[in-house]
Amino acid sequence: MRKLKLFIPITLFTFMLTDSNSYPNILYQENKQIPVEIYDEVKKALSFYPELENITIDFEIRDTQRKSFMKAQPKFRTLLKGRRNRAYKILISKRFTVDGLTLALKDLPKDVLVGWIGHELGHIMDYKERSTLNLLFFGIKYLISGPFIRKAEYLADYHAVANGMADYILKTKHFILNHSELSDGYKERIKRFYVSPDRILLLVNELQTN
Repeated sequence: MRKLKLFIPITLFTFMLTDSNSYPNILYQENKQIPVEIYDEVKKALSFYPELENITIDFEIRDTQRKSFMKAQPKFRTLLKGRRNRAYKILISKRFTVDGLTLALKDLPKDVLVGWIGHELGHIMDYKERSTLNLLFFGIKYLISGPFIRKAEYLADYHAVANGMADYILKTKHFILNHSELSDGYKERIKRFYVSPDRILLLVNELQTN
């Protein structure tokens, strides 16, 4: 399971150990805190999620994260306040190193970053409907169960696609899978646990049909 942690985008247990830090150049808009350098991309992604308008979300850029490039979490201090008053954060790495390759936030294409943020917002769409106890069990299952990881990642992509973000999600997935410097082993792990571009297209058709 140690290898899984290198590419898991969310680890709910870590919100018990970390909470919001103060960063310079933060823009405050209603109940959202957004770093200046990703403001446009965050606002674009949020525009697809009117359901999150009244949800408190802090976007935090950190120098690096050992286990992921980006992850969405409930804020620990708000877990006992109930679903309506719960707040969330999305942690974003300035640099993420995998298999010796470092991906820098500043080098990501704009649409890829929008899609990546949109995926994490899809996780928050899922989280906001769960009780505190359910979220805790969610975190445990995510750490120990491959099938549960696949289900959680599908739900995040489902919410993103259902909210009109299919094009951005596809661009993000193609960026990862077609990145020439990422190892085949890493790409295979991505294919194993995350929704494929072909499945996203099928999901689009299913949603349009329904």
